[in-house]
Amino acid sequence: MEVLYMACISKQALVALQKTLKTDAAIGAKYGITRQAVHQLRKKYGLDYNRNKNTIRNKEIAALFNKGVSGTRVAQKLKLSASQIYRILATARKKRKKR
Repeated sequence: MEVLYMACISKQALVALQKTLKTDAAIGAKYGITRQAVHQLRKKYGLDYNRNKNTIRNKEIAALFNKGVSGTRVAQKLKLSASQIYRILATARKKRKKR
């Protein structure tokens, strides 16, 4: 079933969907396919992910965490896993140390 939907999303349609829905997960939900299937389509078509959205999200994560909100609460608020929150925070700390 997934393969049928994957074949129906053209490169142009995927570019348009990235602009409106932003995330692979949102695109997948719209078409009833997994986030990973959308990721594979992006790779097949040579498209990059929405880096700007991630930058904004990551800044929000850091701001919430710096205000004392727990990683688990941040994860719930942003609908991410706690491990992803801590991975993003660790990456941000590494980038600050390099400066």
